[in-house]
Amino acid sequence: MSRLDSDAMDDEFGVAAAWTEEAARALGPGHAVPAGCRGSGSVGALRWLADRMGLGAGELLVDAGAGVGGPAAWAAGELQVVPVCLEPMLPAVHASRHLGGLASAVALGQALPLRDGVTRAAWSLGVLCTTADKAGALAELRRVLQPGGRLGLLVFVQVVDDLPAPAPEGNEFPTEEQLGRLLSEAGFRVEEQGAADLHDNPPGWDEAADAVDAEVERRHGDDPRFARSKAQAGAMGTLIGAGALRPTLLVATAV
Repeated sequence: MSRLDSDAMDDEFGVAAAWTEEAARALGPGHAVPAGCRGSGSVGALRWLADRMGLGAGELLVDAGAGVGGPAAWAAGELQVVPVCLEPMLPAVHASRHLGGLASAVALGQALPLRDGVTRAAWSLGVLCTTADKAGALAELRRVLQPGGRLGLLVFVQVVDDLPAPAPEGNEFPTEEQLGRLLSEAGFRVEEQGAADLHDNPPGWDEAADAVDAEVERRHGDDPRFARSKAQAGAMGTLIGAGALRPTLLVATAV
């Protein structure tokens, strides 16, 4: 399963997605994509993946675990790719459709509603850590990719033996060795890998995302679900800040 295992994860990826849509609509143009990318990569990280995946105009891009569609909307706008967003949380699917005009459907990462070999490009950003069945998610991504197709990942890799603080509820972080083994067993060959700078954004980008966060808090700060969602994000930030997790970008080829 992915993103359906706890109330805290439902708050973070379901309720918070609906609130993000609401706030971005209220604030107007220029807010939805930055807010939708928060936690799923910076512009610099997305460009790193897109360049190494060779994404081009008119190409189908499968986004597994797309959230509210920020990265997919960025890729559509900047690169003229054609994204298909698949996400287990209905509020996030609703947000990606109505904020970004994206083709989106409710689907688990282990059961993508696509035919075998449908595309030469897929990515999954910040998602692998939210499922215990990592092998199943990677096998499904391999299934929908043609031989020679490219997979882009953002994964939060655990670089210490023991985490110095509790992990966000429902998250399990692979080590670099475990990630490499999972990819190989799923039928992928790693081509490039590097640390992700999650703050590599153009001027005004972070401010737009912050404005959406502030609007969500203004509207829903008294809701217990807001506190749980914020705690989830805070726990992740603590582990990254402590150096226990390394945001990692990776491009692999389907063999």
